Amino acid sequence: MQIEVHEKQKRIKYIRVLEKFLTRTMSLLRLENFNEELFKERTIKNFKDLSRAETMELNSPYYSNLKKFIEKVMFSIYLEIDENDKEDFFDEAEEEENSMQNVLLKEANNLQKEKNATSYKKDKHKHAKFDDGY
Repeated sequence: MQIEVHEKQKRIKYIRVLEKFLTRTMSLLRLENFNEELFKERTIKNFKDLSRAETMELNSPYYSNLKKFIEKVMFSIYLEIDENDKEDFFDEAEEEENSMQNVLLKEANNLQKEKNATSYKKDKHKHAKFDDGY
C-alpha cells in the first residue's frame, strides 16, 4: 500500500513539473518583445527543473504530446538548424511565419486545445427552457 501511494506522488509531481514547463514556455513565447536569448536561457533553466523530477510513464495522449513538445523546444534551442532541416522543422511555413516563436507557440496552443477538449460544460437548466413545439 505504501509503495502505491509513493508511485502516485511521483506521478503527480512529474505531471506538475511538465505542466509548469509548458506554462512557463508559453508565457515566454507570448511576450510582445520576444528575446530569443532570454527564451533560451530561461527554458534551459526550466528544463533543469524538469530533469530533476523522476521520469514516469504517462499513457495519456495529451502527456505524450506534451513530452514531444518539450523535445521540440529543446531541439530548437540546442541544435543549429541548417536550411534543409529548418524547412522540415517548421513544416514549410511561410517566410514571415517561419520563426521559432510562432511555430512553438502554435504547438503550445494546440496542446492547450487538446487538454481543454476533454472537458465540457453541461447545460445546467436545459429542461427549464420553454419549448412550445414550433
